[in-house]
Amino acid sequence: MKIRTIEYFIKEAVSSIRRNGLMSFASISTVALSLLILGMFLIMVLNLNNMASNLESQVQVSVYLQDGLSDVQMREIGTKITKLPGVNQVIFVAKEEAMSRFKERLGEQQSILKALDGNNPLPNAFEVKMDSPEKVKPVAQAIAQIKGVENAKYGQEVVEQLFTLTRMIRIFGVILIGFLALAALFIISNTIRLTVFARRREIGIMKYVGATDWFIRWPFLLEGIILGFGGALLAVVLLNQTYGALIHQVYESLAFLPLIPQYPFINYISIVLLLIGTIIGALGSTISLRKFMQV
Repeated sequence: MKIRTIEYFIKEAVSSIRRNGLMSFASISTVALSLLILGMFLIMVLNLNNMASNLESQVQVSVYLQDGLSDVQMREIGTKITKLPGVNQVIFVAKEEAMSRFKERLGEQQSILKALDGNNPLPNAFEVKMDSPEKVKPVAQAIAQIKGVENAKYGQEVVEQLFTLTRMIRIFGVILIGFLALAALFIISNTIRLTVFARRREIGIMKYVGATDWFIRWPFLLEGIILGFGGALLAVVLLNQTYGALIHQVYESLAFLPLIPQYPFINYISIVLLLIGTIIGALGSTISLRKFMQV
């Protein structure tokens, strides 16, 4: 393709955007709004997924030891647990430390401990953390078979419910993002179709004088790309400002929430939205032109 031809296509696309200023503004606004909603849901789903992963990573196995074990026997059990596949960290919790933690949790209600008459019924234990939440159950079952272990607990029912919830969040997130992307494509293609419809006579004349299909398509294609990219750029700017303000607010009042830091996360989201906007703009033009090219 000659440089002069490319220049002509670009000039035609820009000229068309200027001539149809109101329609172009509507297209860019529609793209921006659609992609802003898509971006917000994408950020929400990814943050929910991050929170779910955070919760999963906190799942651990509590290993309670039998009474009367010597220090050597307890160390041997700790070594055996460490060697199990998937075990990331093993922390020994002496019964005295366990009682100290229990007293802290009781707070002002420590008077109920008077019934123990100074005895400590809590066993020595290990806290076992895994490198993957899926390995919690098999590791707990393996630990329970080790000689000297009273039992190994990981809150089976709660953990299984947590894993079910995180799976549902991920599946729902993927479906929702896919639905919003299709909705954005539908809205944008129909908006650009209005621009093409307004120029249907011009397309017909160009066809009658012998212009090739691609010679007619290129200016519209470039126009769709410019509108899609422009709308995406506007959505990205708004999303950056919104997410920045949200992060600032959360860090001040709800610092415990594991939100994904703004950078470089928002940069990746911005690149994705700009690509989606550009592709959808091009697809919208192509779909819209198909009917009017049949002259």
